[in-house]
Amino acid sequence: MKSVTIPLLAPWTGPYGGVPPFDAVRVEEIGPALEQAMADHLAEIDAIARNPAPADFANTLVALEAAGAAFDRVGTIYGVWSSAMSDAAFQRVERDMAPRLAAYSDRIHQNAPLFERIARVYETRESAGLTPEEQRLAWLYYTTFVRAGARLDDTAKARLSEINQRLAGLFTAFSQNVLRDETDQRLVIRDETRLAGLPKSLRDAAAVAAASAGEPGAWAIANTRSAMDPFLTYAHDRELREEAWRMFVGRGASRAATDNAAIISEILALRTERARLLGYETHAHWRLENAMAKEPASALALMQEVWEPAIGRVRQEVADMQRIADAEGAAIGIAPWDYRYYAEKVRKERFDLDQSAVKPYLQLDQLREAMFWVAGELFGLRFTPVDDVPVYHPDVRVWRVDEGESGAQVGLWYFDPYARAGKRSGAWMSVYRNQERSSGVVTTIVSNNANFVPPTAGEPALVSWDDATTLFHEFGHALHGLLSSVTYPSLSGTSVARDFVEFPSQLLEDWLLEPRVLDRFARHYETGEAIPAELVERIRRAATFNQGFETAEYLASALYDMHVHLAADGVADPTAFTERLMADLAMPPEVDMRHRPPHFLHVYASDGYSAGYYSYLWADVLTADALDAFREAGGLFDTGVASRLREHVLSAGNTMDPAEAYRRFRGRDAQVQALMRKRGLVEKESLFVSGEA
Repeated sequence: MKSVTIPLLAPWTGPYGGVPPFDAVRVEEIGPALEQAMADHLAEIDAIARNPAPADFANTLVALEAAGAAFDRVGTIYGVWSSAMSDAAFQRVERDMAPRLAAYSDRIHQNAPLFERIARVYETRESAGLTPEEQRLAWLYYTTFVRAGARLDDTAKARLSEINQRLAGLFTAFSQNVLRDETDQRLVIRDETRLAGLPKSLRDAAAVAAASAGEPGAWAIANTRSAMDPFLTYAHDRELREEAWRMFVGRGASRAATDNAAIISEILALRTERARLLGYETHAHWRLENAMAKEPASALALMQEVWEPAIGRVRQEVADMQRIADAEGAAIGIAPWDYRYYAEKVRKERFDLDQSAVKPYLQLDQLREAMFWVAGELFGLRFTPVDDVPVYHPDVRVWRVDEGESGAQVGLWYFDPYARAGKRSGAWMSVYRNQERSSGVVTTIVSNNANFVPPTAGEPALVSWDDATTLFHEFGHALHGLLSSVTYPSLSGTSVARDFVEFPSQLLEDWLLEPRVLDRFARHYETGEAIPAELVERIRRAATFNQGFETAEYLASALYDMHVHLAADGVADPTAFTERLMADLAMPPEVDMRHRPPHFLHVYASDGYSAGYYSYLWADVLTADALDAFREAGGLFDTGVASRLREHVLSAGNTMDPAEAYRRFRGRDAQVQALMRKRGLVEKESLFVSGEA
């Protein structure tokens, strides 16, 4: 095995079991470090595959779990720079490395002697007396290799590897095109009168954004959701709202240099070919085989069950908005760029709730402390800020996480909250190091990342209610990683089925509305006064407001994702396909897809959520049902229910089938009626349970 010649390959040193050396990263070393790490890992794989001893759990699967440590470390650095520090220099590295990484993965999964050993362990898993967790690991390795083409002949393997390498390059090109549109494009406003309706905090942030873009004295609205949504909610200038909306939904389609249309066509064609090569009817069937839904029909049944009530609610919402527009003499029909603006007027009228009146109570620092407090109350965790570890950007802060009673270290939590150039949009959780016990006690390192608008100098960062919900959502993922308690890293934390992984994150969102949380942490940034109880009550009464819009825009994207990947003969014209599908669904013209295909990063920046965007709805069935378990027990801070949640879901990782994990937590399968109540939609009888439909 090669000696360490590049610093990034070295084991992590420092406190807390070692930490990523973010301060030592040089972009020009990332590619060579990956190349050497891949070569070293492949040598380890070859040694395992050629072991003359009969295959058993220890010399095959445990050995595989221990292999590739250097690659995991360098891969963490690569992933952070790809998502949060993606400048032109790194993007060149990414374009070069993406196909090579795909080829490397295929060399592992297509290693015939290795697969023979894995298959032997899998076939003898019961007679060999393996523990349930060991049997689960054997199942995971076996099914992963089979689904990656391990049983194909050499010709088919070669073609599969060509497809995977080409897809990796296309995914990279797609995501870099979207990032360029988000970075390069902004709505610049030079006439202050056109800012009418915008809260002071948004105006100030827009002034800072303009100055940073070389437009002093102007105001700029970034082409990201965190900047766009509040602008579309408050700006009185309808012409500017339309311009901003068209810029935002046009990402990946509005400029020739960043047009993703041809990339989408090729991705869909290659996914179709790959699925058939692997023996599946469609890409969707391949993707859902090991998900909770098991097959596309189950996911479609759930989405269709919710779609009709959602668009029925949209019609009611539009009627309410149109009434206000008519009363104001606007002489317009509600358009997509009007929806948030007039919905806010309806909210004020119906619930006497102005979101701009809520925002002063939502300080980002206080909300972060609120999440820590919830984690302490539910699971006994304690968060302590540390400044003895390197970070990759000044925005990033780090906390040590401990068990409150024993003081034992659980892990580290990194937080990167603000939007900036080179950082992809949205919010996400990452794992820098998996918890495990197979090679000694290894604690986890996780991060949460967001794109909140940075505060102006001397002012606290204030966020919207939607942004606060997103913050809690991503922290739910972080807790899933932090509370992991398994033996093998491949089964750790969030390494679970795609339609199960969103369950803990969506569940935690509901603690934001808890009075005990708001009373303690929702404090006015100027006066320090707690948020008034009557304002909290108005927020609570408005909790299901605008759910037609929220559900329909999401489901339009989720239904598109499933249908486009169920097209057995591929899609010749993706644009025409989308238009026909929206017409067939009777998509309300006032609502647009949450993610149009040209910027649908979930689906076209990787295989990640492809044919899996339905997962948020599937997981929300579990979420709503789990919330009922807390309420039935007396409230969201019931320690008994929290303990069951930790034991069977958050700590269990992928050590058991997710449907079984949910049953152990809840005592039964989930039921969709709870979701319909949660979203304020019409209830219907349903046969849906966790794992079936």
